[in-house]
Amino acid sequence: MLDRQILAILREVDRLGSVTAAAERLNVSQSALSHTVRKFEERHGIAIWMKKGRSLRFTQAGEHLLALAQRLLPQFEHAERVLADVAAGRRGTLRVGMECHPCQAWLMRMSAPYLAQWPDVDFEVRTAFRFDGVAALLDNEIDLLITPDPIESTGVLFTPVFDYELVLVVHDAHPLAARGAAQPQDLLGEELITVPVSLERLDIYTRFLVPAHCRPRHHKTVETTELMLQLVAARRGVAVLPDWLVREDGAGLPIRTVRLGTGGIGKSIHLGIRRGEEGVDYIAGFVALARQMSL
Repeated sequence: MLDRQILAILREVDRLGSVTAAAERLNVSQSALSHTVRKFEERHGIAIWMKKGRSLRFTQAGEHLLALAQRLLPQFEHAERVLADVAAGRRGTLRVGMECHPCQAWLMRMSAPYLAQWPDVDFEVRTAFRFDGVAALLDNEIDLLITPDPIESTGVLFTPVFDYELVLVVHDAHPLAARGAAQPQDLLGEELITVPVSLERLDIYTRFLVPAHCRPRHHKTVETTELMLQLVAARRGVAVLPDWLVREDGAGLPIRTVRLGTGGIGKSIHLGIRRGEEGVDYIAGFVALARQMSL
């Protein structure tokens, strides 16, 4: 019989890298954990892992069980949270994950009115699932995904809720400040500042520079919008940001926004939820509020 305990052990050993750390996380002794694993191996006639020096290496059977644990345990945990919410008289828990840096600023707009409208819903933000959102959603690790780049999936329903445009941010005295639009060749000699994500996820590359076979002189990444704008204001480079973020965070700075290409780069923030849960009232309420606030 396959029980949940062995799956939890495998997941924690994989996460933490050792039996000792896994035992501490699961609040059992190392000997008790090892005994549980040994009994399971004897019962099924398999080995779960093998020692390689001071580390462990999962066997084929162990890898299979680990994949099962990573798929099933979040669903068990989600079900337990739902039951606990019902027992406590709460409506539920909304766990939100994000797949972009500007998404966090947008979410801050939403948080206060949503919390006021749904006082009996627990609200959690899971930033650990940035850039792997659809998998986290399908594995029940989050309940709602905020992303500018929806990926088609049979199990996920995406709704666009907020349109914006990516713009180039330059200093007031920059030659591009007087132009209506920048072309890819205009960035060849520039230091380009972006959020810290891979190039294949940056629209400035995939939709603007790469098709024109252009690269900036130098590319650097910065974690916060505020610092990006301060660097531009200090003539330390040019940045690419959503137009609405520049309007909100760049007030009073000596900066200008320039369209990227004659048509610009349009984007939309999408909300993704699991198909079949669009009727859950507090999830539908978040989507409805987001669409209402974008009007």
